[in-house]
Amino acid sequence: MLRVLLIDDDRIRREALGESLRAHGHDVDAHDTISMELMEQLETIAPDVIVIDTDSPDRDMLEHLAVMSRDAPRPVVLFTDDEDADKMRQAHRAGVMSYVVGSVAAERIKAILQVAVTRFEEHQALRQELESAKTELASRKLIERAKGVVMKHKGVHEDEAYRLLREMAMTRQMKLVDVARQVIDMSSMFS
Repeated sequence: MLRVLLIDDDRIRREALGESLRAHGHDVDAHDTISMELMEQLETIAPDVIVIDTDSPDRDMLEHLAVMSRDAPRPVVLFTDDEDADKMRQAHRAGVMSYVVGSVAAERIKAILQVAVTRFEEHQALRQELESAKTELASRKLIERAKGVVMKHKGVHEDEAYRLLREMAMTRQMKLVDVARQVIDMSSMFS
């Protein structure tokens, strides 16, 4: 069972989609618009997935989704009648995992939500990998710069500079990257 935040400005359509989602065993919290107030309540509502049903996603909706995806990422499914490729790209950049054009048979909703959740989880894992790789690269750059400082000031080769940095890290019970940062900071004070 998923906790679904349903947003649709058409009351009849919202009620029908809400009933369909409930029939599939989902807990539904329905609203008529996506607003700043709703975004502030997002942590309280704590949806597993956000479902939006609209004739066409407008600029304000896409901006709200972009902020939501940045601050409190959730899988988003957008049901719409708008086939515009540019709107699809904008929606994807705003965090929409599934952009579904046209009416959807009730029996397809469960699969659509599951695909969106799976794509979202994969997307989040890739983002975490990317952040980890960026952090690792930044750490390596700092260590390389610190080795250069040690090589210059101590007159040693690269392997010896690395050994000295590691030794300092172990002695001070610090991470190598933190020692490297200190070495670079100290060298900049004296240059």
